[in-house]
Amino acid sequence: MTNVTQILTLGCSDDLYAVPVDRVQEILDPCPVSRVPHAPAHLLGVIDVRGDDVVLADLRIILGLPVCADTAATRIVVLWLNREGRRAVIAVKADRVIEVTHLDDNTLTKVPEAGLFAWEERLVSGIGRCKGKFVTMIDLDSMFQAVSAETSSNTVRSHSKDEEAA
Repeated sequence: MTNVTQILTLGCSDDLYAVPVDRVQEILDPCPVSRVPHAPAHLLGVIDVRGDDVVLADLRIILGLPVCADTAATRIVVLWLNREGRRAVIAVKADRVIEVTHLDDNTLTKVPEAGLFAWEERLVSGIGRCKGKFVTMIDLDSMFQAVSAETSSNTVRSHSKDEEAA
């Protein structure tokens, strides 16, 4: 079990996710996005955050959910994470931001028996409850390392297929 202080709850589809509130820089309404050529699907592009260029990722895609159109509730959450010993600022698009709150008992537990399903749990730091509902705590640092590794391996496989076809 892990003790947790305040969290920011986010919704994607019908699911409830959370990030530590101390990792949140700000929450924005949707804004113009400058696309980046040949970017992986989860990388939507770059946005301007108070004069700084910040990459924007689609949380739905990272979590393996289907893409959907933005709604009036869609928000961009600007976060910081540890990247190779330095602080990196990124943004994620979520279906909705719910609130800053606490877990019911301020603790997270590992996903029970996750190993039985050969599930790679590196995107999740634990499961808790908020107002009686399950909430999945996103491991920000591991999530982006996992996404980077997955994108790299997909690129390698793609190049291998291209070379075989040539």
